[in-house]
Amino acid sequence: PSYTLKKMAVEDVNVTFEDQQKINKFARNTNRMTELKDEIEAKKKSLQNLEDASDDLMMCEDDDLRIPYQIGDVFISHSQEETQEMLEAAKEGLKEEIKGLESRVASIQEVLGDLKVQLYAKFGNNINLEADES
Repeated sequence: PSYTLKKMAVEDVNVTFEDQQKINKFARNTNRMTELKDEIEAKKKSLQNLEDASDDLMMCEDDDLRIPYQIGDVFISHSQEETQEMLEAAKEGLKEEIKGLESRVASIQEVLGDLKVQLYAKFGNNINLEADES
């Protein structure tokens, strides 16, 4: 997304170094928030995959069946119960990561909100801080 200072017509507002710093901070934080949201989506997909695997495992009738579980680049066979426990631990870990990322997004949104107030107060309609939907 690009943020622009519209051409100032009648009211020529001076852009100070401090203003430019705020605009840059706004842009950096917006980009970071987009990256975090993408990361959250990827982790939610992984969580859904783990939940699907867990559901599929519960439907398995053969208790003696050894289940291959990927750790890094290697598959290790475990009992159904051990595999279920590992899936649960992995799901909990992902849920915690998602929660942490979501709280980072929330704190960035607060910073962005404060910056918007300050920048719109000074520049009014001469600045556009809304993300371009392109």
